[in-house]
Formats: sequence, C-alpha cells, structure tokens
Amino acid sequence: MSWLIEPFADFAFMQRALLGCLAISLGATPVGVFLLLRRMSLTGDAMAHAILPGAAVGYLVAGLNLGAMTIGGVAAGLVVAVLTGAVARFTSLREDASLAAFYLISLALGVLLVSLKGSNVDLMHVLFGTVLALDDAALRLLCAITTVTLVSLALVYRPLVLECADPRFLRSVSLWSGPVHFLFLGLVVLNLVAGFQALGTLMAVGIMILPAATARFWATSIGGMLAVAALVAAVSSVAGLLASYHAGLPSGPAIILSAGTLYLLSLVFGPAGSLAARFWPRAHLEA
Repeated sequence: MSWLIEPFADFAFMQRALLGCLAISLGATPVGVFLLLRRMSLTGDAMAHAILPGAAVGYLVAGLNLGAMTIGGVAAGLVVAVLTGAVARFTSLREDASLAAFYLISLALGVLLVSLKGSNVDLMHVLFGTVLALDDAALRLLCAITTVTLVSLALVYRPLVLECADPRFLRSVSLWSGPVHFLFLGLVVLNLVAGFQALGTLMAVGIMILPAATARFWATSIGGMLAVAALVAAVSSVAGLLASYHAGLPSGPAIILSAGTLYLLSLVFGPAGSLAARFWPRAHLEA
C-alpha cells in the first residue's frame, strides 16, 4: 500500500493538494447537485468561463496574486449573472441564449487579457490551475468558501429544495424565491472561484457537475445524492493526485478524468436509472 500512502505522507505539497481538493469536494458538489436538479448544469459551465475576465484583470493588476484574482473572478461572475438576468427580463432573448453569449465573450476577453501581459505558462496556469502548488493562503480561502457554502445551504435548504421541485408554488406562498435564487447563483460563483484556484477555469466546473451526475445513478433522494456526490469527488481527487504523482500526468485533468471514469461506470452499472437498471432490471420479490 506504499504507492497509496507514501505520496501523501512524505510530501507537503501532496498533503496541501489533497486538503484543497477535499475542501472543494465538500463545497462544490452540493451546489452541483442542485444545479443538476434545477436543470442548470450548463449554467455552471458558462459561469466558469464568465469568471475568467475578472481573474485576468486581477492578474494584470497584481500578477498571480490570490486575493486580486479571487476578487476579480467573483466580481466578473456576479456581473455576468446580473446581466444575463437583465437581458432575459427586458428583451425577447431567453436566459440560456443570453448566458451563452456572455460566456463566449468572457472566455475570449479573459484569454486576450492574460495574453497581453503573461506568457504561455501564465495562461496555462489560469486555464488549467496548479493544484500541486496550493499554498496556505489558498487553502484558507478554499476552506472558507466551503464553510460559507455549507452554512448557506443549510439555512436555505428547504426553500431551495422546494424551488427545484415547484418554483411556481414557492413564488406563490413565499417571498424566498428571489433571494434564494440569487444566493444560489452567488454560491455557484464562489465555488467556481474556489475550483479555479486549484483546477483552473476550464476544469473547475468538472468537479462540481460530474460527481453530481454520477450520484444520480446511485441515489434517488436529495440527501443520498449529496452524500454520494461528495464521496465521488473525494475519491476522484485521491485517484487523480495519485495518477499525477506516479505517472507524471497533469493533476487537474487527471482528477476530472477520474471523475469522468466513475461517471461512465455509473452510467452503465449504477442501480438507479443506469443502462443496466433499464435493460436488466432486478426481479421484484413476490409475496
């Protein structure tokens, strides 16, 4: 078992990478589950690209500075979320089309801004992250975002679940619908920024959505999906970091591909709604 334990026991950078990935697994996966339940999975992908211009502006101002890039990313994500809602509300364009337009503009603008000052190495850092280079400041940020996310979800859990099931009913009986929706979008942006610190802009949404989609094949209740998604993300993080260490693979893509492998296996063999469950259903017990 030395191949499993020694990398994390002997090297501090592997310990920090593991702690950072576990923090993201606990914070981002519940948000991913609710994105999936609200049929907003692609919204997470679009918002991941939307934070890039803000992070790029922070990079232009202060270099690869954690605080500046985080503030810029959060600000850019919130601006895109507000603009998307405004366009959908005051024009004939639907929200999904508006979000797609803003995300494409944001992606191109962010890459352009980073390229103006930085090298190809800096651009790769922004796009794909450096999970093996997480420092104490980054870990504190990731843990803080995870704490804020879990506390916020606990406070609005019931209205959030109700909005997933029947948003019209929630709007008719409560004033919580609007605040819960915008709070949830804020949590999406925060967790994408957290994932951005470790996995980069292009990979951050993967650790949010893939475990949530995998959990759908193993659990039918929301609580079960939340637990399975967090476990899948944690296992993917460990497997990806080990593959990165032993095989010399890029750590971010290795983690996301580990999550993708678990998703594909669950798609085929999972007990709830998978291909196996559909074509080879288990026999019901007869009285």
